Order: sequence, then C-alpha cells, then structure tokens
Amino acid sequence: MSRPVRPRYGIREVAAAAGVSVGTVSNVLNNPDLVASETRERVEQAMRQVGFVRNGLAHQLRLGRSNTAAAMVLSIGNPFFTEAARGIEDRLAQADCMLILCSTDKDSGREARQLRSLEEQGVRGLIITPGHMQTEPLLALQRRGIPVVLLDCPSPTPELCSVSVDDVHGGELVATHLLSQGHRQILFLNGCREVYQCVARSRGVHRALQAEGLEPSRHLLEVSLTDVDDDDAERAVEQILGLPEWPTAIMCVNDVVALGVLRCLRKRGIKVPDDIAVVGYDDVSFAAELSTPLTTVRQPTYQLGYTAAALLLADADGATDHQRVVLQPELVVRDSA
Repeated sequence: MSRPVRPRYGIREVAAAAGVSVGTVSNVLNNPDLVASETRERVEQAMRQVGFVRNGLAHQLRLGRSNTAAAMVLSIGNPFFTEAARGIEDRLAQADCMLILCSTDKDSGREARQLRSLEEQGVRGLIITPGHMQTEPLLALQRRGIPVVLLDCPSPTPELCSVSVDDVHGGELVATHLLSQGHRQILFLNGCREVYQCVARSRGVHRALQAEGLEPSRHLLEVSLTDVDDDDAERAVEQILGLPEWPTAIMCVNDVVALGVLRCLRKRGIKVPDDIAVVGYDDVSFAAELSTPLTTVRQPTYQLGYTAAALLLADADGATDHQRVVLQPELVVRDSA
C-alpha cells in the first residue's frame, strides 16, 4: 500500500484561517516587526492549526543566503572532534544556523568530493580540519563566495581565518614533563606526517629534548600510526615490546591512542607508570575516568569549535579581517605519568 501524500498548506490557507490578507502572513514570516503583536499571534496560531511549514529552500533563495553551515573533520569517532562540533553547533544555533557534520578520515579524495557536494548545496560557510595542507581548493571555494575557517590548524595564508591550539607548545609540555621525571628513552606514537598537528607536536618534543642537551635520535623513537586509533596503537606497542630494550615512557598523539597503549600494557602485565609511563593528548571525557587516570594535554576543545563558528558567521556577514586565533594547551598531570 502506498503511503498517503500529506497535503501541503500554503500562506493562502493560513490567511483564510486567520482572517487576514496574504500580505500580512508574508510579513509575519519575513518582517514580523511590521505586524501588530495581536495579529501576529493570530497568524501564528493559524499556521499551527493548518500545519503550515515554511519552504526553507525558497526562503533561503529569497534572502540570498543559506541557514546551513558545514564542518568537515578528520574523524567523527574521535571524542576531540565531537566536543569541537558541540561548540560549533552551539554558536551556529545562536544565529539560527544548522550544522552539517562530515568526516574525511584523512582521505584526500573523499575530502574533495565532500567539498564539491557542500558547494552544490550552497552552504553558508565551511569549517574544516584539512587532512592535507592544500589550501588552493579552500581558497577557490572562498573566492566563489563560501567562507572557510580552518579548525585546529593555523592558516598558512592571510586569506583564510583559523582557530588552532599551540601544538608545538603542547608537545614541548609533554616531553618536558617526562624528562623532569628522568625518562631518557621515549616512544612517541604520532600520526601522519602530512597532518599539521602531528608535525607541530613532534617539533615541540624535539625542542624539549634539545633544551636539555639531548640528541633526539638517541633518546626518541617516533612511530607514525596509520589509523591513529586504539587498535592501531595496540599493534604498534606489541611490536615495540618485542625489541630488546623498552621505552620507559610512551607519548601518544591523542587520548584514543593512549587508550590502546594502556590496554596493551595491561594485557602484558606491565605496570603504569612504574614500568612504563603513558601520556595522552586532548583530555577527552574518558581520560580522568580510566583505571589509571591519564596524564594528558588539555585542549580548549569546545572553545576551539565555538570560536571557529563565530569567525565563520562574521566572515559570512562580510567581515574582511581574516583572524588567526591561537589558543593555549595545558598539561594535566594524573596517575599515568
């Protein structure tokens, strides 16, 4: 049996139900301040009575702007991006703007297809954490009238807004903490070397070692994970534990990776931090709740997303000053290191 088609009521039906002109209904929808409050309430009641729903696409075309913005992140499965998306959505909601959330999984082809699709949908703007620092497609999008804000990555050009965290300083915080505890054999489970955050955190680690007069090649083993998740981390640690000498501390590019490290060490009966210290990055919601609470670097993740959305809305409204906002990380010392 076919589903019955629900009748769609227009402003004429609303006008008849409210006993007003079609022009009055139009004003209630588009210029409510021009309509007396008593009349406006009567029209709104009539809308509910007949089940009137505004055609959002037609309304956007009349206004010449969309009420939908997009955010494209590396992985929706990472709690860091979930929290950033909450900040984005909260700020957009204040401007009656909806959010489309996409995940690229660091796939450049998928990223390109999503960019094309979002442009075809006429989104109001785009917030993106690029998997590969190729800014030309983003600049081209902006030249065609869709503002772009980089999230968790400083803009390499003054033509794009960005909100990021000082990842060089974050990497330095972790390494300095471990060195102060006497660790001289450090494993750093990093991500893709083409991703800005991974490169910047590595730079901070090297800076901390050199500040202590230590040669990174002798005191640091850096491994680039493919999937940058807990399973990938567990496999990597299993391989490292097969070596004759173990690291005394493991730095992780994010807390999800640290989760896999802790799981692997627990299975092998290796005590944290007595045998091997572990440090994460991000301070996501589960970090403090683990059986061994995780020492990590706290990022102002919600603020990161909220600020990015604020810049996007300003840009969409004609702001010409493309800002580069840099927030500061904070080391949170718990039991794992």
